[in-house]
Amino acid sequence: MYAIVNIAGQQFKVQENKPVYVHRIDANEGDALKFDQVLLVDNNGSVTVGAPLISGAAVTAKVISHLKGDKVIVFKKKRRKGYQKMNGHRQALTKIQIETISA
Repeated sequence: MYAIVNIAGQQFKVQENKPVYVHRIDANEGDALKFDQVLLVDNNGSVTVGAPLISGAAVTAKVISHLKGDKVIVFKKKRRKGYQKMNGHRQALTKIQIETISA
């Protein structure tokens, strides 16, 4: 069983008892979260598609930890002008564990 859920403005395919890395959520470690913006649910071949959301469907999750993603290097250069600019970025992420999917 899996579902497509809107979490923090992005759509994620989630399954029960699987971890998901999402953008930083303002919650403490160990908190339970409930996401009710479920777009699609597949229950062993029977697919339910919302228009745009499935009414009454929800996904519950638990916050495991807060962490930072891998470093992304942004390097800008203009040839023959002596212009070089280097910048790095690490995205703030939250690891959540999907507990139940109810449709």
